[in-house]
Amino acid sequence: MKIEFITKEDLDIFKQEIITEIRRYSPFNRKKDQEIKQWIKSYEVRKLLGISPGTLQNMRINGTIPFKKIGGLIFYRYEDILKMMETE
Repeated sequence: MKIEFITKEDLDIFKQEIITEIRRYSPFNRKKDQEIKQWIKSYEVRKLLGISPGTLQNMRINGTIPFKKIGGLIFYRYEDILKMMETE
């Protein structure tokens, strides 16, 4: 049995590769009338981050994730979500 050590640098490289793949295959990056979707709904954010509705609500309350509320709907900037994924 061979033991391999994983360094922090290895994890950072892996994280960047995952983020790159998410951006490449994300349905939010597909162009619609030459415009990339800039705002996404809560269910899309939860799906991207793999979190529950309660966790997303706590993130809004704590100010961890910026959002806009229009009527009864809450929207998030796609770029903000990507930046948050990169920093964590």
